Amino acid sequence: MAPNTYLYFPGCKITPFLPQYDTATRAVLSALDVRLDHTELNCCGYPMRHQNLAASVLAAARNLAIADREGMPLLTPCQCCYGQLKQAAYWLGENAALRDFVNGQLKAEGLLWHRDIPVRHLLSVLAEDIGLAAIRARVSRPLKGLQVAAHYGCHALRPGHVVQLDNPLAPTIFENLITAIGATAVEWPLRLECCGNPIWEKNPTLSLKLMARKREDAHAAGAQVLATACTYCQLQFDTVRDAHPTETESLPARLYSQLLGLALGLPHDSLGLAGSEAV
Repeated sequence: MAPNTYLYFPGCKITPFLPQYDTATRAVLSALDVRLDHTELNCCGYPMRHQNLAASVLAAARNLAIADREGMPLLTPCQCCYGQLKQAAYWLGENAALRDFVNGQLKAEGLLWHRDIPVRHLLSVLAEDIGLAAIRARVSRPLKGLQVAAHYGCHALRPGHVVQLDNPLAPTIFENLITAIGATAVEWPLRLECCGNPIWEKNPTLSLKLMARKREDAHAAGAQVLATACTYCQLQFDTVRDAHPTETESLPARLYSQLLGLALGLPHDSLGLAGSEAV
């Protein structure tokens, strides 16, 4: 296995609903000498978490056990998948009966879950495995002067002792990655608040209000672009907003991998961006 090789897990939503996230993720990781390997995986289990916890954890554990069999960390750009995989690992470690049930099911495929199977989100791979210095060294077109509001999303930060991406109350990983590409990370009060997407199908009115409040807060802080690293947050700030344009500001939302790709000098089409979308 080559250094910086990961088993790639885009999850269920990215390919059909946000293909530009997959495109940009593959492009920037390739440019940074990261190899993505592939095999057949299943849903992370999140959609069934509140209906059947054991089934939800089993789905997540199977993906982790396959990564372990393949001898690679699991890498996902989806914060929901990341959070679910980390939650499942936490509960398997805490609950012996659940662990016995899950491993009993996995045994039929010759698989086994254990505590030391690594799962990584795209942001942690970039900031920690590749490193900020290495990214800065590869930047050929720094995004100087660009004011960026980092939107963290919920699943990768909370609960902090489970997901362990960063300090859930005062994270810096996203801002550090923004400054590494030459842009300026703006301070804005609502950076850690929910985007509203989790309640979009149940209460669209409230969902839109939460989104508008966040966007207006980032705009008021001087942001020229809102950066995301979450499938659902990007869908909320981009696709949902475009279908329901209720705000007066025109703050664009971009995936961090797209901004990184621009700073690395990659072509727009390799990042899922139209030629006119500089940011």
